Amino acid sequence: MSVAEKTPHTDRVPAPVRRPRFTDEHGRRIRAWELILRYLLLLAVLALTVGPFLWQLSTSLKGPTEDIFSSPPKFLPGHPTLHNYERVSETLPVWDYALNSLKVAAANVVTNCVGSALAGYALARLRYRGRRVATLVFVLAMLVPAESIIIAQFTTMRELGLNNTLVGVVLPGSVAAMNVLLMRNAFLNLPYEIEEAAYVDGANVWQRFLRIALPSVKGTLAVVAIFAFMGAWDDFLWPLIVLSDPSKFTLTIGLNYLHGTFANDERLVAAGTIIAVAPLIVLFACLQRYFFRGVGEGAVKG
Repeated sequence: MSVAEKTPHTDRVPAPVRRPRFTDEHGRRIRAWELILRYLLLLAVLALTVGPFLWQLSTSLKGPTEDIFSSPPKFLPGHPTLHNYERVSETLPVWDYALNSLKVAAANVVTNCVGSALAGYALARLRYRGRRVATLVFVLAMLVPAESIIIAQFTTMRELGLNNTLVGVVLPGSVAAMNVLLMRNAFLNLPYEIEEAAYVDGANVWQRFLRIALPSVKGTLAVVAIFAFMGAWDDFLWPLIVLSDPSKFTLTIGLNYLHGTFANDERLVAAGTIIAVAPLIVLFACLQRYFFRGVGEGAVKG
């Protein structure tokens, strides 16, 4: 027997190289270039949305000796300072304006949460004639531009004697149609059998609403609260029309004076912008867990 025949055959087929597999949220396999493209798009959207805010924050922290129009621009301030915020508070009664905005926003949150919850529950659970028509009215109300009815609103506030008052600022947006529809869809997504069991046990409508339905849609209530606060805090046109007394100005109207008084000092304008945006960031950071849960609760149900 030859040596070649005695020697065992040691050549083996190389094991295939396993390529990393990427899957999406549904478990489907995606390619590496698709994943890279997704992240590039996310980074582009992040730069477009968060980038201007970070640039304003950087500008507000730059001292008077730093050039904010240098080329190439410097994103990080060389010597961060809070002097611009002090100048804003010395130039304008910014904290009084912020307090007025807080009063308007807090009242708007309360009225929208209470009114939208009651109206949404009535549209979703109660049985009465004209329920579909009432739902259609709320849908059509969302299609009406606010600018087209602002003259009628101003005339109404004048006849009620609410011009130049914070109540006149709050009243037109006390219950938003979109918030009512959000609450309606959230209540529709609740299993009806739970309320039927409570009805059999003798619970009336208010008990079923307060003890069963309302605690189950806390996420949607958080969404309504965030939308109501943002809408009232950022509103500029309606308070500008209603208010004429500077002591009752909201923050958005008061900070507008920075553009006229310090048109060439972008540092103060940036500081005023950060003062106006900071409460919204804090509110969303505190309620973000309920916000994302509430988006699922208020999804449109066919």
